[in-house]
Amino acid sequence: MWSLRADLQGADAILRRGASLRAIVGGWQVSDLVLRVFLIILGYLAGSIPVGVLVARASGGPDPRTIGSGRTGGTNALRALGRKWAALVVAGDLAKGALPVLLTRILTGGDSLAEVLVAAACVAGAVRSIFLGFSGGRGVGTGVGTMLVIQPLAVILAAPVFFLVILATRYVSLGSLLGSAAMFPATLLIWAVASGWVPPAYIAWAVIGPILIWLAHADNIDRLLHGTERKFDLALLADGSRRQGGA
Repeated sequence: MWSLRADLQGADAILRRGASLRAIVGGWQVSDLVLRVFLIILGYLAGSIPVGVLVARASGGPDPRTIGSGRTGGTNALRALGRKWAALVVAGDLAKGALPVLLTRILTGGDSLAEVLVAAACVAGAVRSIFLGFSGGRGVGTGVGTMLVIQPLAVILAAPVFFLVILATRYVSLGSLLGSAAMFPATLLIWAVASGWVPPAYIAWAVIGPILIWLAHADNIDRLLHGTERKFDLALLADGSRRQGGA
């Protein structure tokens, strides 16, 4: 009798321990999920920061949304504010993509899928900013910022495509489109050389990221196809002065 009672008590203790362990594990899973959701929201809000508009206000220059394509990125900032302030806009756009992804890497211990989801949120915010009535830029600078953390070598390999296309055609949009598209073969090359070391999520981002950027360039693509796209004034890079005309 006492032996049976002892056995039952022992079994009950084991079950309680098992339940406690499942609760602890379940609690960690919920915490991890909450952390990732928080990071995704943070990424979107960071991407939504209208750096071009803020720099324009700080410098006393015209709002880039009133110049050229009406977007808030570095190209329009160059037209509206000049070289010095445009450089600050580009740096800010890069940072609002790189920093949330870097923070995600630190807090999740290098969860590649979480990094990619946060990267996508950053680009979505840059294109559809909650602070600008869901308008914004093209997401190029922010997308490059995410890749500088996720796969910096791919950025180095794809950058010549971006610059050479702009120099040859004077179409910044075409350079952005082809430069972003070059991220995928660049990432595949790294994967091949590294013998599969590149996480699958990073390869997926090298496809998804450019798709988001291409979607943001839908009006540019239409103008390129019809021969009405604005050309970039290379003189803006030389003199750094504010100009409201040009491409």
